[in-house]
Amino acid sequence: MPSTQLTIRNVDADLASRLRAISAERGESLNTTVLQVLREAVGPNARRARLLRYATWTDEDADEFDAALAEQRVIDRQYWE
Repeated sequence: MPSTQLTIRNVDADLASRLRAISAERGESLNTTVLQVLREAVGPNARRARLLRYATWTDEDADEFDAALAEQRVIDRQYWE
């Protein structure tokens, strides 16, 4: 697939500094880091990855949810007789 060049203007100093720091931590170029950040944010699998992160429960999460439901299912007989 042919690549496209983009120019990004008005990048504030804090954002530029953070991107450079991430790039240095990863040992990769600033360009590679920015491309990876963009892919993670808006790439074809970004939505799927976010959904998995937010929609995947641990066993502990499921137990907590089940316990909360069980508390709501208690019938107060005094109000129903």
